Amino acid sequence: MTGFEINGASAGDMELIRSWAEEEGWNPGVGDRFAFAVADPGGFLVGRLDGEPVACISAVRYGAGFGFVGFYIARPAVRGRGYGIRLWNAGMERLDGRLVGLDGVVEQQDNYRRSGFRPAWNNVRYEGVPAAGDDHGVRLVDAASLPFAEIASYDRLFFPEARDSFLAAWTGLPGRTALAAVRDGRVEGLGVVRPGSAAARIGPLYAAGPEIAASLLRGLARHAPGGQVAVDVPDANPAAVELVAGLGLVPTFETARMYTGPAPEVDLSGLYGVTSLELG
Repeated sequence: MTGFEINGASAGDMELIRSWAEEEGWNPGVGDRFAFAVADPGGFLVGRLDGEPVACISAVRYGAGFGFVGFYIARPAVRGRGYGIRLWNAGMERLDGRLVGLDGVVEQQDNYRRSGFRPAWNNVRYEGVPAAGDDHGVRLVDAASLPFAEIASYDRLFFPEARDSFLAAWTGLPGRTALAAVRDGRVEGLGVVRPGSAAARIGPLYAAGPEIAASLLRGLARHAPGGQVAVDVPDANPAAVELVAGLGLVPTFETARMYTGPAPEVDLSGLYGVTSLELG
């Protein structure tokens, strides 16, 4: 493999990676790369053949014991020539000794199983305009109006490690809206909507129950062009699947959440939409 080298992604590479994901039909968030960059600045790798980028992967470290793999893409012209697996091995080496998660597209899941990953649940993307309905008095506020420590503490119910730098950028970047559901002074729901290559993307979507999740979905959709949104729903939470189907959203895409060991303990009953298929 003369002429092939692996190194860290530049700012320009991050936009290129997003465009490759768009070509794969994954509908990446338009500004996601700015939050990704602060999550783990060394966590994005690019494979170059004779100086030209031909493959990429993210291998992001969280805390001391968790990692997440995403953006595993080899350009069609170089597939089957071994460049992708070299990049994969470099990414996994970076996460050595950690529990590692990923969201695998259907056609790659057998390959991930051979690399030691086991499925925990499926994330199904539902898209559409949420049907109108009664918000049952749920109070939604701008998440930026709350102390960030409360938002970060709430996020930890649904994610295995603290990710404050990423979360601050993810909820606060221009062009996106973050809403929190508050009751009796407590955060009982959180959602973020952001522009996508196609439908606006919602993630995360956390809620103490389906009524709160429905109110957040409707509230976030008001900030999306035409009200059209897409949310990746874990089928490990049957109430979430029932909710989005009842609101008229339809399934369009599916991945499997997979881990190299036992799935981390998170509040699946309150997880109505995952944050990102690329970073968990």
